[in-house]
Amino acid sequence: MLKISVAGTGYVGLVTGVCLAEHKHSVTCVDIDENKIAIMKAGISPIYEPGLEELMVRNMERLFFTSNYKEAYRNADVIFIGVGTPEKADGSADLKYVYEVAEQIAASVENDCVVVVKSTVPIGTNDKIESLIQSKLKHNVKVSVASNPEFLSQGTAVKDTLHTSRIVLGVEDEQAGEVLKEVYASFKAPIVVTNRKSAEMIKYASNDFLALKISFINEIANLCEIIGANVEDVAHGMGFDSRIGNKFLNAGIGYGGSCFPKDTKALHWLANFHDYELRTVKAAIDVNENQKLKLIKKSRKYFDSLQGLNVAVLGLTFKPGTDDLREAPTLVNIPLMIEDGANVKAWDPVGVENFKKLYTEGITYCDSIETTLKDADVCFIFTEWDEVKNFELEKYSQLMKTPIVLDGRNCYNLEEVKKQNLVYDSIGRETIHNLNKVFV
Repeated sequence: MLKISVAGTGYVGLVTGVCLAEHKHSVTCVDIDENKIAIMKAGISPIYEPGLEELMVRNMERLFFTSNYKEAYRNADVIFIGVGTPEKADGSADLKYVYEVAEQIAASVENDCVVVVKSTVPIGTNDKIESLIQSKLKHNVKVSVASNPEFLSQGTAVKDTLHTSRIVLGVEDEQAGEVLKEVYASFKAPIVVTNRKSAEMIKYASNDFLALKISFINEIANLCEIIGANVEDVAHGMGFDSRIGNKFLNAGIGYGGSCFPKDTKALHWLANFHDYELRTVKAAIDVNENQKLKLIKKSRKYFDSLQGLNVAVLGLTFKPGTDDLREAPTLVNIPLMIEDGANVKAWDPVGVENFKKLYTEGITYCDSIETTLKDADVCFIFTEWDEVKNFELEKYSQLMKTPIVLDGRNCYNLEEVKKQNLVYDSIGRETIHNLNKVFV
């Protein structure tokens, strides 16, 4: 059992710490927020992530939480850095929290240890962290720095960590590699050992490729609408090719969250900084920004404006299984609806409280789909929650004033929709016009 400390208790840091405790390591999680520390000590997760809280409670004998970084880092065998690297205005990654932790580590460690950068950082950052730590060490100890990028998705972060597809270790000395192999000895996953810069690039290249794949299928979907093809059939046919695969081929209104938007912009910025243009990544960024407005543009087919209309919004978060709103399409669309004069009612099973922090006026928050749809002139579906996908289709015409459903996530089977009295307009598929009454 290794003594492990983890800096940061967000999605990356907390999930990493809890999952390492599940694998019998002694783990201390460090955060500057005393309120979060108190909550976590009580076995309560400060973030919504399925399965995380149960895992915290089960491993409390090996899991510790503190704001005292000196005590946490002093005798640790391994220190993971899992703090945020938010996007700056120019698209580059803000590394101030990473460097702050590096300085704290340098001032605190009294034993030889390995510092592992789990946060997503630009290529070459690990080298800078190593130089920073070496220049500020207070004690005569050996500190190795390694890159160990995460490959978790919000909503499935626990599963993604415990049953990861691969473990990437970017190391510059053999001893650091051996220590990290010990950390992950009980994980059943292939281990890729490479140098630090390659490990950093693996993370960015992986995320940006998935973002490219999503943007590609969204462009194909847009063309399918024009020419009369069905993007779901197209994606199904493509997916049988093992070179392509069937993952990330669900057309919709774009990707969001804490990773893809930030990581595509950061890699594009880094390339530009070195006088190189990543044209495919730039295209993915542009396509995604345009795709977020797809439903608003569709609404113009049915209404000249949303002025005075009752608008129902189903789903606020960027994807199901999380309360995270970062880069969610609703953050772009709902302000436009309010500005247009719409009466907006919104529902989300877990994202309402976070959305309330951003918008308290011009929007009514509902605790059920039925209440949201009552007397609505149009419904926008932004998140494919199971509650939405399993919602009885006939209720749209029963509850809405004018059952016009604009589905940005293709939640429903078209053959089932055809049996209903409504207008159903989705992404890359046939529009179903079964509404008895005509609206202009």
